Amino acid sequence: MMVPSSIPVSQLEPNSSGPLNGLRVVDLSRLVAGNMLTLQLGDFGADVIKVESAGSGDTLREWREMHPDYPQGLDGWWQTYGRNKRSLALDLRNQEAMVWLKKLIDSAQVLVESFKPGTLENMGLKPEALHATNPALVIVRLSGWGQTGPYRELPGFGSLIEGFSGFAHKHRNESGVPQLPNLAMADMITGLTGAFATLAAVREVETRGGKGQVIDLSLLEPMLAIMGPDVSNYAATGVETEPGKKIASPRGSYRCQDGLWVSMSGSTDTMAKRVFEAIGLATLYEDPKFKTNDARLANDKELDQLVANFMAALNQADCLAHFRKHGVTVGPIYNSEQLLNDEHIKQRGVYVQFKKPHTQKSVVMHQVVPRLQSTPGKIRRPAPLLGEHTHEILLALGSTVQEIEALTKVRDIECR
Repeated sequence: MMVPSSIPVSQLEPNSSGPLNGLRVVDLSRLVAGNMLTLQLGDFGADVIKVESAGSGDTLREWREMHPDYPQGLDGWWQTYGRNKRSLALDLRNQEAMVWLKKLIDSAQVLVESFKPGTLENMGLKPEALHATNPALVIVRLSGWGQTGPYRELPGFGSLIEGFSGFAHKHRNESGVPQLPNLAMADMITGLTGAFATLAAVREVETRGGKGQVIDLSLLEPMLAIMGPDVSNYAATGVETEPGKKIASPRGSYRCQDGLWVSMSGSTDTMAKRVFEAIGLATLYEDPKFKTNDARLANDKELDQLVANFMAALNQADCLAHFRKHGVTVGPIYNSEQLLNDEHIKQRGVYVQFKKPHTQKSVVMHQVVPRLQSTPGKIRRPAPLLGEHTHEILLALGSTVQEIEALTKVRDIECR
């Protein structure tokens, strides 16, 4: 499918500032969580400097999906989550390069890293030393399991966290097989949590005269925070939440006559009553089996079948129109093509399209979120080439062209 013509090719806004203008963030992280964190800051004006390994760069650059029209693969991950950042390529094994990295960190307000716990110390960048020369520095230490505890040195990819947290167990299929989400859920949630934590720590410095501090940000704990009351309920009762257990009834996904799907939720008594009226069974609301949410949950299979049978006789458009006429909370279940062509998505400009530098290809990505009325975020620059900004960053730190060239010759710094 081609990109809908309703998604115009937008222009980058390199001269826009944003509410975080003046905040320098040194990003030593790799893959999704750190890039999601610094994406939020960069979208709202922070100067995010990605410090990458010369020659290879952030591993997210290699997350590509193959397609016949894209011989090198689709690099949507990097193009989206690398935007609004500058790239400085260094060989962090070289001591002279480390001198320049230390100068860069001393010029920043925030440092984000996702090394294995203890690695920062081994690099000569332990927080105490960084705070000695930059007392206001906020240091975000991102890891799978946290900086302390018996699991601190174990690998911590999001898939492991989604299993450990109970998410996979809660979402077992009908055969009892735990299911992992088909997206980087733990990483994304951690990135958003980390952006909030970073700004809370920066505010402490800027408005309360506080000192910089270390943020111990694990993938695990933000994931646990969104899991609902399952653990609390188990602690009280000793009973595990059943897989697929609903929180309200009627609620679910329903197949329509044309093979398309809708989602519907009757999560309040008033909404359930409207559903009963919509399927022509208004008297169900007086039946003790369906009078309250607890009762409806106890008889969910029977109720769900009644709703499913009614919807199966209508195509998706008619089904949506009918239930909306009755004030029921119902909506379509979309794939990517349907989403891009939806009128609401188009009118709000949820997705934007940019021409990729140095190529005739374009890339579609989500617009900046959330929407601030007076100081909105902007997409100021595309995802950088590896080392694209090495010269300008090091020159601004006081290096000379000759010094940069000397480092380049021994491949300590990659310049573009």
